[in-house]
Amino acid sequence: MQEITVEQLKNRVAAGEKLNVIDVREPHEYQEYNIGAKLIPLGNIMSMQIDELEDLKNEELIIHCRSGKRSMQACMVLQQIGFTNTVNVIGGVMAWHEKYGNDKL
Repeated sequence: MQEITVEQLKNRVAAGEKLNVIDVREPHEYQEYNIGAKLIPLGNIMSMQIDELEDLKNEELIIHCRSGKRSMQACMVLQQIGFTNTVNVIGGVMAWHEKYGNDKL
């Protein structure tokens, strides 16, 4: 598992890169505030309900949550089942919101 800062993520988005960004928080958290990532709650990943990710096994998956703990768990689980390039967002959406307010990806 690699790590990325919110600044690095923002720079890659600004450069026009096509990124696979996954939010592993719960739906109610996502509704309150999100940065535009695809929502796949950690519980779905833990119970292997990840059909929508299967085609991305060898692609970079940038994963975030509220603070970085759940996304780290998600990265580790995905790696164990064969995902080759998981990246944890350090500080999660809390760090993003602190730095960029309500900006989206």
